[in-house]
Amino acid sequence: MESTTARVRTVAELVAARWGDHRPGLWCEGRVLTHHQVAAAAAARAALLADLLPPGDEPHLGVLLDNTPEYPMWLSAAALAGAAVAGINPTRRGPELARDILHTECRVLITERAHLPLLDDLDLPGVRLLTADSDAYDALLAPYADARPDPTRATPHDRLLLYFTSGSTGAPKAAICTQGRLAAAGHSLVDQFGVGSDDVHYVCMPMFHGNAVIADWAPALAAGAGVALRRRFSASGFLTDVRRYGATYFTYVGRAIQYVLATEPHPDDRDNPLRLGFGTEAGAVDAAAFERRFGVRLVEGYGSSEGGAAVQWSQGTPPGAVGRAVPGLVVLDSETGEECPPAVFDAGGRLVNGDRAIGELVNRGPNPFEGYWRNPEAEAERRREGWYWTGDLFCRDTEGYLYFAGRGDDRLRVDGENLSAAMIENILARYEGAAAVAVYAVPDPVTGDQVMATIAEEPEGGFDPVAFAAFLLAQPDLGTKMAPRFVRVVERMPVTATNKIHRAGLRREGVRCADPVWWRAPGERTYRRLTEADVLAHVEGPLAPTRGPSSVRRQGLEPRTR
Repeated sequence: MESTTARVRTVAELVAARWGDHRPGLWCEGRVLTHHQVAAAAAARAALLADLLPPGDEPHLGVLLDNTPEYPMWLSAAALAGAAVAGINPTRRGPELARDILHTECRVLITERAHLPLLDDLDLPGVRLLTADSDAYDALLAPYADARPDPTRATPHDRLLLYFTSGSTGAPKAAICTQGRLAAAGHSLVDQFGVGSDDVHYVCMPMFHGNAVIADWAPALAAGAGVALRRRFSASGFLTDVRRYGATYFTYVGRAIQYVLATEPHPDDRDNPLRLGFGTEAGAVDAAAFERRFGVRLVEGYGSSEGGAAVQWSQGTPPGAVGRAVPGLVVLDSETGEECPPAVFDAGGRLVNGDRAIGELVNRGPNPFEGYWRNPEAEAERRREGWYWTGDLFCRDTEGYLYFAGRGDDRLRVDGENLSAAMIENILARYEGAAAVAVYAVPDPVTGDQVMATIAEEPEGGFDPVAFAAFLLAQPDLGTKMAPRFVRVVERMPVTATNKIHRAGLRREGVRCADPVWWRAPGERTYRRLTEADVLAHVEGPLAPTRGPSSVRRQGLEPRTR
């Protein structure tokens, strides 16, 4: 592994360092490029970019691509040119897609022929379109073929990324990441995971999302490691790709691990070169199952999308915890601003004081949050009182270990008690008939909230209400208020473009959805199918709120805008 003692401070310097490195460095769909070839391609694109962007203008470049070699080439080119890349989500459509491009003030948009239909009929004034897999594009680059990477134009303070953060309310916000922060993040992960120049990073998460760039591409670049690209994530192609490319490291978000685990197991699954997976939201049950099947340890971490707070796992971290809080990280009651008392767990591992221990994770120490592009209101909300408010719910035990309790808009408050959606999900994930689980609040006229769970069935399964009720009774860490009142059963969990569960859609639909919903009537332990009469009498009765704002808002605990 290369020494990280003499650290470079910009991504441009990391790109230039690969000039003259003729080892294989980039793999994608049968194509292999050396590190030197990638650096040369980046230099050519940086020279073109300098001619395309007007002097003194905001140098923003939109990239609307799948994970192809052009993506890291343009990231590297922007670094060399002192410009910024706005990652454009190809699952957005129509006015929303146009809004993302125009909001980030892209002067040039790089795309590919497969995505051209997305741009039909969009009004994009002042945006120059380049189609990367076209003859015209090759001709445009030809005069710059002899360019060499020059990192001297870049500084650590130059914007490099504008990446959209997902949220349940309002339009996505474009978080800013400078060259210095991205280079530092790459070095940090190199140190944390011992990444070396012989490693190969498998990038299967979409590169328009911060996870793939910050947690996968950046440490590979910092260590001089190779990068293998998957155009779009494929659970069935995961192990084949890992073996083909000799991948040793990968990142994941959302339900990706569950999708891989749902593929047909084989006796030789452990015969692979992987040594580590790093990501979020896999859950303890699936992480253990992944290690048993593939012999690969998953490290679950927490980091706010904007970079304002991070928690790292370390040896000795208790089961279910994310890691130990570093100085400055505290859990605060978002109403009073006071620090929440330590979490108390009973002998069965159940959180017994969630009503007081669960609060918002706040960083009162130094943090690298660099703001949102053209969104001062959202930026001020994050930086209240000079602190960084993550909008995410946690509790903290007496030893300082942090337990993720859900996103701010996942808050559940049943009979005055704060419950952790994440902890309930981890318990329900043990149910053998569940391929995936989501837990969220639905409004109740009496208790404030009730717990609703959506369960994606195993392929050969079928929801058995009797077995499910018996399963709940057998879980020692499931509190009496944590058992779902409503259970929605789906064939496949709805997800976002980054494989995260589409919770906003589930909450919005509530019990009125096209899928079957089972429920426990008040005072009952068994589940039965929810009927229209049940909805009218018990869910939308005369005391029930109108559909729309949840009971969280009614009780003065409005989730913070994300």
